[in-house]
Amino acid sequence: MNGISGLRHRTAVPVSKNDMKDCSSHPPVNPFVHNIDLGPYDKIKVYILTVVLLPLRLIAVFACLFIAYLLACIGTIGLSQEDLIDKPMKGWRRELRTVICWFMCKMFFNMGFYRVTIKGIRATEREAPILALAPHSSFSDAFPVVLLTAPSLVVKQEVQDVPFFAKLINYTQPVYVWREDPDSRQNTIKEIKRRTTSPDGWQQILIFPEGTCSNRKGLITFKPGAFYPGVPVQPVCIRYPNRLDTLSWTWQGPGALELLWLTMTQFYTYCELEFLPVYVPTEEEKCNPKLFASNVRDVMAKALQVPVIDYSYEDCRLMSKAKKLSLPPSIGLIEVQNIREEFGLDARVLETDFLEKFAKFADHSTGLADAKQFAKYLHLPVDHPKAMELFDINDSDRSGTLNFKKYVRGRCTLMSGSIKNSIGTNVSWDVVKQRLKLSPENLETIDSFVVNLKSDANENDVLDHLYAAVPEWSWIVSDLCNSSSP
Repeated sequence: MNGISGLRHRTAVPVSKNDMKDCSSHPPVNPFVHNIDLGPYDKIKVYILTVVLLPLRLIAVFACLFIAYLLACIGTIGLSQEDLIDKPMKGWRRELRTVICWFMCKMFFNMGFYRVTIKGIRATEREAPILALAPHSSFSDAFPVVLLTAPSLVVKQEVQDVPFFAKLINYTQPVYVWREDPDSRQNTIKEIKRRTTSPDGWQQILIFPEGTCSNRKGLITFKPGAFYPGVPVQPVCIRYPNRLDTLSWTWQGPGALELLWLTMTQFYTYCELEFLPVYVPTEEEKCNPKLFASNVRDVMAKALQVPVIDYSYEDCRLMSKAKKLSLPPSIGLIEVQNIREEFGLDARVLETDFLEKFAKFADHSTGLADAKQFAKYLHLPVDHPKAMELFDINDSDRSGTLNFKKYVRGRCTLMSGSIKNSIGTNVSWDVVKQRLKLSPENLETIDSFVVNLKSDANENDVLDHLYAAVPEWSWIVSDLCNSSSP
């Protein structure tokens, strides 16, 4: 049965909730943390092989890498970057890619990747213009790439700065992604659409739809960019079923050099690729790339027997920011993509505003806050009705503590209404103080805080500064103004 028309009969259909129950029953995991526990045997083996085997492997690895690099340089002679983007390589340049991949396979062989198992059948470019590989966990995922004779990659632009590998990656004629460029997403989608629908004979596009590395304990959110063209996709599962995981390169765990050292001081590293049936999107999925991506993820999760986890690259950024603020990095795992879609937030706002505000009152050792800490942040007594009411709004599960996720959802819920519109422009700080009904001591505390925020004598300006410093005060003032006058 050949051709796309025949593929519908062997297409993996979207997985139902019942089908996924075995995968989703796993306890929640942090996919961005990886620790390696070396026992006495592992330590002795690593130390001995570092002296006996590692030098020989390094020589062989660099020899293969250097030859592949030289061939890539030869293959791109006379081609500008625009030429590599506009049209696929033809003739001897395209054949040279196979030779380069052979040397790269030998490089990984010399690193210890002796045992490779391939299951299933790879689809042709016509059957599936896009290959989706997951889970993405390591720089060693370059091995499956060369095994597949280097399809065009979708990669972040930072790889252009990696010595040797930049030239090799560029030879695949990749689609570069500029994560900090607001227009990069649309440009990437347009380029993928152009190539997958072009009659010029482009090679398959290979994507790592998760967009960042994880520890393979679950499949994180698939980015929808490569699913916008609405063309058939072949899911490819990557497994490294080794006793010791020396490959997972996560946001929290061993660095790249340590992982490389530990990997090259193992007797062998086992890799397995499984080609799943080509997934042909339905009309609904063609119109909804996020649904398309989600359903492909479900199929792969079922094959891998791991849960789906709604974390993404943006959660990684929050983890990194939390660490800089001396908070536990794990508090950044709040399912940013879901929150952004629900409340229309920009991911950068979560980093620069929400997380920084939360860091002002949360306990830096646990990443949690109780009612007393939250009230102190508001500069109100802990038993004040507004402080208690606000805490209860944020503490959705009534556990008595706030984590960052509950704080974000609570604050978004407060601000999603017409709070600001309901605050009169003639409200003064003096009126607010009267309605707060504070004791002289507590009134002095809050007054002192506000005076330090004041930039001039304008009373409305005082409130604007208060809202900027503690956004929850906009709700407090609104509620006080909407209640009956004292």
